Amino acid sequence: MAARVRGVFAISVAAQMVRMEVQNLRVYERRGLLDPDRTEGGNRLYSEADIEVLHRIRELLADGLNLAGVARVLELEAEVRRLRSQLASRRRD
Repeated sequence: MAARVRGVFAISVAAQMVRMEVQNLRVYERRGLLDPDRTEGGNRLYSEADIEVLHRIRELLADGLNLAGVARVLELEAEVRRLRSQLASRRRD
């Protein structure tokens, strides 16, 4: 697994890194906005990619979006990345 997507940060560390409360991170996970890794004991481990998503969530909330809006924006941004990747792949072929 690539280092960027491997969970390494405990929830308390991740919350400090993004200046959020731990309970907010749990809510975002329940709402499907991110899916951190888990230890065998069930503890959440956040990756660098998860931290980036949390920063993006914070930005979108600061812009006035609610969690449903944040979820939609994240979905659309992922779709744009996927389509750009497909297009780049087709251009290489």
